[in-house]
Amino acid sequence: MKWKYSIAFLLLAFLLVLLLTIGYQMSYQHRWDRLLAESELPAPTEVVTTKGAAVKSESEGYYLSEQNGHVVVYLADKVTLYELTEIALAGLPEGLQEEIQVGKYIQTLAELYQFLQNYSS
Repeated sequence: MKWKYSIAFLLLAFLLVLLLTIGYQMSYQHRWDRLLAESELPAPTEVVTTKGAAVKSESEGYYLSEQNGHVVVYLADKVTLYELTEIALAGLPEGLQEEIQVGKYIQTLAELYQFLQNYSS
């Protein structure tokens, strides 16, 4: 009789974990959709080429900018969105906030990822 309760408890725990996982995924997707809608930028699209592929050299660089209180990353043309981040501008040091508001230039992908790693979470 006790093993029946154990099985029922394990099944209930599994269902609870499953529901929590589904809820987390839905809330994460909702947050991402809301961030895209707030930024009024088109959703990322997949580009397919027939002859060759566009290759971005690292010497082109990146620009950090501010969009709706968050840091966003653009390619060197300052038009093509590279990445939306969850980094709040208000959480950064004042000097860095000012640089980002006017468009902080980052030369290499390694420097960009170092910045994102340092200021994320």
